[in-house]
Amino acid sequence: MATLFLKERVLERIKMNTWLDISPNSDFSIHNLPYGVFSTPSQRPRVGVAIGDQIIDLAAVAMRGYFQNLSIEPEVLEQPSLNAFIRLGKPTWQAVRKRLTDWLTQSDSPLQHLRNECLIAQSEAKMHLPLEIGDYTDFYASEAHATNVGTMFRGKENALMPNWKHMPIAYHGRASSIVVSGTDIHRPKGQFMPKGADQPVFSATQALDFELEMAAVIGKDTKLGTSLRPEEAKDYILGFVLFNDWSARDIQRWEYVPLGPFLGKNFASSMSPWVVPLEALEPFRVDGPEQQPEPLPYLQTSERRNFDINLEVAIQPEGGSEAIVSQTNFNNMYWSVGQMLAHHTVNGCNMRVGDLLASGTISGNEPNSYGSLLELSWNDERPVEINSNQTRTYLEDGDTVTLRGHAQRDGIRVGFGEVRTKILPSL
Repeated sequence: MATLFLKERVLERIKMNTWLDISPNSDFSIHNLPYGVFSTPSQRPRVGVAIGDQIIDLAAVAMRGYFQNLSIEPEVLEQPSLNAFIRLGKPTWQAVRKRLTDWLTQSDSPLQHLRNECLIAQSEAKMHLPLEIGDYTDFYASEAHATNVGTMFRGKENALMPNWKHMPIAYHGRASSIVVSGTDIHRPKGQFMPKGADQPVFSATQALDFELEMAAVIGKDTKLGTSLRPEEAKDYILGFVLFNDWSARDIQRWEYVPLGPFLGKNFASSMSPWVVPLEALEPFRVDGPEQQPEPLPYLQTSERRNFDINLEVAIQPEGGSEAIVSQTNFNNMYWSVGQMLAHHTVNGCNMRVGDLLASGTISGNEPNSYGSLLELSWNDERPVEINSNQTRTYLEDGDTVTLRGHAQRDGIRVGFGEVRTKILPSL
C-alpha cells in the first residue's frame, strides 16, 4: 500500500509543468521549491524560493497582498533568516508551497504578471546563511563510515563499538562556526602529535579533511521533558541541506580521547544555502538497511526510513580542473533522521526552530563511495588521484571542495545545489 501511494504521488507530480523555462537538469524544479535567504545590491537579505535559475522574492509577493489571507506579514519575509517564517508552522509552509506551485503551473497567474518585480536571477543575488542556528548536533550514523574508521584505528574485529547498533551516536557541535556555501575557510591551527614524535607541536593542521553529510533543519520547538517518536519527525523537520563538517584529523586524533571532538572539528562547517522541504523529498523515501539487533522500542518504526539522494564530492586544485573523488547515496544511512530525532529527545532534551541535526559522514560500501579523505586514502596509505599529476591524502591550500546532491526518479529531479568552499592558508 505504501509503495502504491508513493507511485501515485510521483505520477501526480510528473503532470506538473511550469510556464518558466527550466532546464531538466536543474536542481530547482517545480517539484522542489526550496527556501533560502538572499540579497541584491538594492535589497537587504530576505526570504526567497528557488525555481530554475531564478529566485521568487517572497517578501515582494507579500507586499503586494498575495499572502494576506494566509496571515503572513511582509515583515516576516524581510528577515535575514528563515526562523520567523518557520515559526509560522507547517500549515503555513504548505499553504505557501501550494500557492507557488499553482502560480507556477497556471498560464495566467499573479506571479507571471509580476515576474519583473518578484523574480530575481540567481546570478544577481548573494546567498546568506539561511538560519539562526542555536544548536547543532553531529551524528555518526553511517555503518560503512563507522566501520572504516574503526577498522583503521582498532582493527577489523573491533571496528564498531558495542553500543553503535543500539543507538545513534552523536556529539554536540559548534553552531557559531557554521558558514554558507561560498565562504572560504582558513586552514586551522592546533596542537597535535606528529607521527613518530614523543612531544606534541603547535602548527597548522597537516591533515585537513572534508566530511560529506546532510543535515535536517528543525522546524518546530519541543518542550523540555518531551520525547518524540521516529514517525513524528515529519512534523518537526522543515527540510534538509547539504553539509560539510570539516575535520583536522591530526588535531582531532590527539584530543579525541577521553571526551571526543573539539578543536579538530569546531573551526568550521559549511552548508548549502537552500533548504529543500521534506515534502519535496517524500517521493524518494526508501527502506533503510535491516537493523540487527532490533532497536529498543523507542527507536522502532514501520515507516520507510531513508531517502534516495545521490551525493558527490569534487576537489579542484588551484588553477586545475575539478575531479570527482566520491559518489554515494543518502540511502546508505543505518540510522534514519527520525531515529536520530527520537534518540536526541528521549531524555527530554528540547529542540528549537533552526537547530541542525547532521547525519555524520555518509559512506557507501565501495572505496569510491567513501565520504571523507581519511577513508578514501585509507589513513594516508592510498593517495587519491586528482588529475594526471596530482594526488591527495588530505587537502592542500588552494583546493576547492564542492558537495552536490540530488534525488531523481521518473522524470522528477529535486536537488540541493552545492556547497563550495576554498581552502586558504592558515592565518
